[in-house]
Amino acid sequence: MRHPLIPTELGIPAEMIAGRGLQLHPEAGELEIAEIGADGREHRLTPQATAQWLRMKAAAQADGIEMFIVSAFRSVERQTQIIQNKINAGRTLADILSASAPPGYSEHHTGRAIDIGTAESESLSLAFGDSDAFSWLQKHAHEFGFVMSYPPGNSSGYQYEPWHWCLAGEADSVQLQGG
Repeated sequence: MRHPLIPTELGIPAEMIAGRGLQLHPEAGELEIAEIGADGREHRLTPQATAQWLRMKAAAQADGIEMFIVSAFRSVERQTQIIQNKINAGRTLADILSASAPPGYSEHHTGRAIDIGTAESESLSLAFGDSDAFSWLQKHAHEFGFVMSYPPGNSSGYQYEPWHWCLAGEADSVQLQGG
């Protein structure tokens, strides 16, 4: 079964999704601005995720750790554009889907997932895993309900993403049987 939101022109085979046991993630209904980036971009999260992010960020700052949101809510439409841009750049689907979720399957749709950055390392790079911010998150993120979604060897088959954290607890994903 193909997710109705994945455009057929992306050419993502249902088996590619089913084989990894990926979960559908509906788009969040209620969002608010959690942070405005240095570039003026508004990063939106659910109210609960915003509250927990702000608490976590303040606690980190109190410990001398600076961090910021690189990416937050992302619509299914935006995820489709991201995948299409990578296809247009000549990347293979296997390569693309090792780092990017198919539209409909991204935790960013939920408004609870954030990609975190710090001035210590380039955004969305493995170097984040060597930062003081990452060390702090490993020790404290759970206190605010955040979990690292894609550790090394994760069951979803995504590349290790030390910068990607999601507020756990809200039941908003759907496991698709057979793809």
